[in-house]
Amino acid sequence: MSIRILIADDQLLMLEGLRTILEVEPDLQVVGTAKSGQEAVDLAGRMQPHVILMDIRMPGMDGVAATRIIKERWPEQQVIILTTYDHDEYVFQALSNGAAGYLLKDLPAQRLVEAIRGVREGGTFISPQVASKVVTELARLRGGLYEPEPGGGGAGSGRGSRPDVLPGSASKDPGRLEGPGARDGLDELTEREIEVLRLVAQGHSNKEIAARLFLTEGTVKNHISSIYSKLGTSNRVQAALQARRRGLIQEPAAGEGSSDA
Repeated sequence: MSIRILIADDQLLMLEGLRTILEVEPDLQVVGTAKSGQEAVDLAGRMQPHVILMDIRMPGMDGVAATRIIKERWPEQQVIILTTYDHDEYVFQALSNGAAGYLLKDLPAQRLVEAIRGVREGGTFISPQVASKVVTELARLRGGLYEPEPGGGGAGSGRGSRPDVLPGSASKDPGRLEGPGARDGLDELTEREIEVLRLVAQGHSNKEIAARLFLTEGTVKNHISSIYSKLGTSNRVQAALQARRRGLIQEPAAGEGSSDA
């Protein structure tokens, strides 16, 4: 089944360019375009896209506010912030509002395509330039739990220079989750869900988690969905932050960390 995509950007050239790039891919379908945050919210309800590419600065309602509303109303829809701005306030608030990705517009087209497919599968993608801000914040919170892979400039749902998939988010009070429906539900997690959450927060992909715990990827996805439900979160970023603020994630042994998620 095709991935249904909504594009929100106030620049016509960007809208047309993104549509052209994405519709070359047989599994991607652009179902609508919006030129403001409010229009994006309206179309999200009417078109029910799987993934939304959201600019930040648009007339009226901005992309960060639109993301919050969309994730509150339709949590199954995944939002990727696609912008030229990497200011801390935008990055942290967008992730806290439930965005599954934060990408800068200078990335190659193929990486954008990979990110769209990845968030549809539950991943969280962050551009390398933005990832450094998140890594710094995580280091401040937990004394350097996460270290990017040497020479990689970040990670994707695989290795190398693809957009980063990072466990972590922040806000003005990084120890407090501000996403839609956020609550503290760690006590409700089963032992297996805690194992899965630890690996998610350490940056492992579903495939890696399945291999480590001798599970199928489908079972891992089911556990992650249950974790989201119990924690009141909508993506790996928020779930990992919940685990970290409660001290669930311990310092990994030397050489154990991974940069995939």
